[in-house]
Amino acid sequence: MPNDVPVAVTSRSFSKHPELRQALLDRYPNATFNDAGESLRGQALIDFLKGHEKAITALEPLDAALFDAVPELRVVGKYGVGHDMIDLKAMQARGVKLGWTAGVNRRAVAELALGFALTLIRRVPTSLALVSGGEWRQVTGRQLSGRTVGIIGLGNVGKDLAGLLRAFDCRILAHDIHTDDNFCARVGVEMTGLDQLLSDSEVISIHLPLDDSTRGMIGANQLARMRDGAILINTARGNLVDEAALAAELGSGRLGAGAFDVFAAEPPENNALIGLDAFLATPHIGGSTEEAILAMGLAAIEGLDNAGDPITVARGNRP
Repeated sequence: MPNDVPVAVTSRSFSKHPELRQALLDRYPNATFNDAGESLRGQALIDFLKGHEKAITALEPLDAALFDAVPELRVVGKYGVGHDMIDLKAMQARGVKLGWTAGVNRRAVAELALGFALTLIRRVPTSLALVSGGEWRQVTGRQLSGRTVGIIGLGNVGKDLAGLLRAFDCRILAHDIHTDDNFCARVGVEMTGLDQLLSDSEVISIHLPLDDSTRGMIGANQLARMRDGAILINTARGNLVDEAALAAELGSGRLGAGAFDVFAAEPPENNALIGLDAFLATPHIGGSTEEAILAMGLAAIEGLDNAGDPITVARGNRP
């Protein structure tokens, strides 16, 4: 049965998706979409949310000031798997509920990480630059098969990537504060300390949430422990890696290559990584597949009706 509660959709990709629009309107006919395609922040975000009891948000920052400015907002359905842009404590203190489901875009992000690994280990960007510059010669790369791959963060995406890597007969190392013995035994994952993973892995892929315990986790000291020629991939969150330190390692040629889909500031400005021959950047496209967008959107709609205490919800599922 349709619900007359007003719902605001801040996400641009959700707003322009016909199937998601219709699915929401079937349940909440009184929905407002971000049809102008604006990047909503600060006062513009507050103005958009005013008068709405529920909202579907994506990467928009939701802090104490916003919740105070829009006291009528009682439920947030999170579109996407990260929630580091939401002040969960402020949300909880004001009695605002959160609807969120972890891992709904796991395959999309895992495939991107795998694609990065294959692209860099075969030195595809180097070949592309040569051909684009009018030069035709073969560039020798390596095969991913049989390599040692380290996964930092064995949550939904990390596990999915581990499963994909089985086809390449890789030795898979993983570091996480949690251990899933059954999964590791089934897939062939070796749990290790972070230092061992860094020193042993030829390709490292990061799949961590961003919080106080992980912010800056891969700094200059950790990068120095990586083996010469290693590849570092981050499709998780910016601020997990010291980007300036990585730029120095790549610029010196000691590390082989890097690929990031996420950055500390987005879009990245005056970032030493951008433009390096050994670095590949994409504009936060990890969840940007047709299949993942639909799954994330439907989960956000469900979240409007199944929301709960934000901290409990956030702890109950791992990204």
